[in-house]
Amino acid sequence: MLAAGRPFFPLFLHVFGAMVLTGAVLAALIVSAAAWRRNDVVLLRRAGFWALGVVGVPAYVAMRVGAQWIYSQEGFSGDADPTWLGIGFAAADIGLLVLLITIGVAYWWRRSGKPLAGHIVAGLSTVYLLMLAVAWLAMSGKWG
Repeated sequence: MLAAGRPFFPLFLHVFGAMVLTGAVLAALIVSAAAWRRNDVVLLRRAGFWALGVVGVPAYVAMRVGAQWIYSQEGFSGDADPTWLGIGFAAADIGLLVLLITIGVAYWWRRSGKPLAGHIVAGLSTVYLLMLAVAWLAMSGKWG
C-alpha cells in the first residue's frame, strides 16, 4: 500500500533491476561453486562470466537509474536522508566496485581455468549477495 503513492515506473525499474542483479550474482555463485570439483568444464567458467557481464551490468544500471530517479522525484536533498537510503546507496556504490572486480576475476578464470580464480569468484559473489541482502532488508524495513 505504501508503494501506491510512489511513482510506478521508477520503482518498478529499481526493483526489477535489483532482482535481476541478485539472480545474476547468485547464478555466478552457483556456477563457480559447481565448478570447484570439476574445473575441466569450460561451459561453467563461461556461464559465470556471462551471467555477471551480460546480465549483471545492465541490471545494475537499471537498478541504479531507478534508484536515482526515485530519489530525485521524492525530494530528498542529501542533508537528512533516512538511514535505509544511505545503506542502499552504500551497497550500490561499493557493490559496483565488487561487481567489476568479480567480472575481472571471472574473465581471468574463463581464460586461464585456474581453480583459485573460481574460488575468488565464489567468494566475491557471496560478499556481494550479502551486501544486496542487507540493502534489501534495510529498504523493505525502512531502517532508521
